[in-house]
Amino acid sequence: MASVDYLERIPNNVNLRENRRLLRALEEWQPRYLSWWNEVGPEGYQAKDVYLRTAVSVDREGWAHFDYVKMPEYRWGIFLAESEPNRVIGFGDHQGHPAWQDVPGEYRGTLRRLIVTQGDTEPASVEQQRHLGRTCPSLYDMRNIFQVNVEEGRHLWAMVYLLQAYFGRDGREEADELLRRRSGDSDKPRILGAFNEKTPDWLSFFMFSFFTDRDGKYQLAALAESGFDPLSRTCRFMLTEEAHHMFVGETGVGRIVQRACELQREHRTDDIRRFGGIDLSTIQRYLNFHFSVSLDLFGAEVSTNAANFYTLGLKGRFEEGKKSDDHRLHEATYPVTTLEHGQIVSRDTPALVSLNERLRDDYIADCQRGVERWNQVIKRHGIDVELRLPHRGFHRAIGGCAAARIAPDGRLVSEAEWQAKQAEWLPTGEDQEYVASLMKPVVARAQFANWIAPPARGINSKPVDFEYVRLE
Repeated sequence: MASVDYLERIPNNVNLRENRRLLRALEEWQPRYLSWWNEVGPEGYQAKDVYLRTAVSVDREGWAHFDYVKMPEYRWGIFLAESEPNRVIGFGDHQGHPAWQDVPGEYRGTLRRLIVTQGDTEPASVEQQRHLGRTCPSLYDMRNIFQVNVEEGRHLWAMVYLLQAYFGRDGREEADELLRRRSGDSDKPRILGAFNEKTPDWLSFFMFSFFTDRDGKYQLAALAESGFDPLSRTCRFMLTEEAHHMFVGETGVGRIVQRACELQREHRTDDIRRFGGIDLSTIQRYLNFHFSVSLDLFGAEVSTNAANFYTLGLKGRFEEGKKSDDHRLHEATYPVTTLEHGQIVSRDTPALVSLNERLRDDYIADCQRGVERWNQVIKRHGIDVELRLPHRGFHRAIGGCAAARIAPDGRLVSEAEWQAKQAEWLPTGEDQEYVASLMKPVVARAQFANWIAPPARGINSKPVDFEYVRLE
């Protein structure tokens, strides 16, 4: 097991004390990071004790420690998963060659761009969610969003370590730029569109955590296959923490669905807004929006960039080692959904340029499993409604279907029908105003907002009514 030096100013298992130049660079970056955190991190609760888990090891059996921590004092560290002896590159033109321990010079720019793009998503999430603590539906949920926030911050540290350790002056400049960009800023926005969207309420946050953080899972899993071993090891450990973020999203939406069903049965109507609930049709519209925006994060269906990343051994497929093909894909094809002559069609396309679509297919199947679990909640309440993922071409801004108007059921529709039906398919201003009206903080122990059910269990074997945040 890789030894973790937890007593250092920057906890790490990468022997920072043996690399004084890198240690000085990271120690110079640390105050800038803390300044960013205090400026645009969680608002209003920086001085409160929060029951947080902190990574202290890369051992899966005991990698985290739980205790009360003030967020600015959180021990953000640099942790890489254990190295695999004699690891070889598993795909592309370098298949079978030893994994790189340093950056191949000819791939330097491409690899840096991959790391910067991934790194940029981490602080963006914190910025998008900074106000939500003030409208939390419970102490349990407040604690969970702060846990997500500090871990997104640690994921930023993970990418900054790679930039500073392996890319010299260019890496140091990129690390500073990661703190200068701001989510939604008109002059210096975040790189990817979904990370410039607002997250104004908890329904949006839970949808974001389910859909957009799940995109993060698949991107990290693809990067974990990288032939650049430090990136692979970094992403493998990040995936350990990412699982909790998706748990927060899935169970959060599930609890809103459960409460909607309880109110619907109690009052024998699906018009539960009169009783302070979020109705299933509103949940469906929010689902449609967040799913479609997250699909765009995978990029265009046909991408020479994705082909190059794969061929060069920099970014693989989800669970590359479980694939039964030749892991080079020069002769293989893959079905791609696109728009041709005004029709939605599926065409067999060279597999190398279709890697974005294959990763998107894996993602969609995973999302569907989560939606089915929400539908089981509805079914148990005897309500004849199903939540559904919209068609992959619905409400897209990137890719072959972006130029078309496509209904959630996959029909091509006219501009007139789109305008007439848009309020049925996507959140309206009225929806947003109503959901915003529910966002009143509930901070008494064992109490929850009326629009969300309590969780089935607490965190780290603690009871649901545990004091997850000390407000006094």
